[in-house]
Amino acid sequence: MVWAGISIDNRIDLIGVSGRLNAMNYMENILEDHVVPAAYGVGQNFILMQDNAKPHTTGITRNFLQERGIQVMEWPALSPDLNPIEHVWDQLDRRVRKRRNPPLTIQELTQALIEEWESIPQESLRRLV
Repeated sequence: MVWAGISIDNRIDLIGVSGRLNAMNYMENILEDHVVPAAYGVGQNFILMQDNAKPHTTGITRNFLQERGIQVMEWPALSPDLNPIEHVWDQLDRRVRKRRNPPLTIQELTQALIEEWESIPQESLRRLV
């Protein structure tokens, strides 16, 4: 599994997650290492948009974000079409499938995703946010 974050002016690098994502893994490897620094860089205007996946909505995750002063957007259930990152995942999927040499291993897929992620113009991401 991979995780990524987008904003008007920036993006967070793709993050590979081994196995299933749980609340502790999400807090330690994604929120603490990537989201919190991005939020502090933006300041008071930062609002985290995430879906209602269990690791995002557990009490421990909510407390973690609240203790760090990170505002979280309330999110309606079963509404992936409203989430801009879903459009990015679709774009990444299409880009990887169009490659002359499709990835055959997890390592090749990871590398292809990183290359395609980095090649998406920021302006394309800005239009989604």
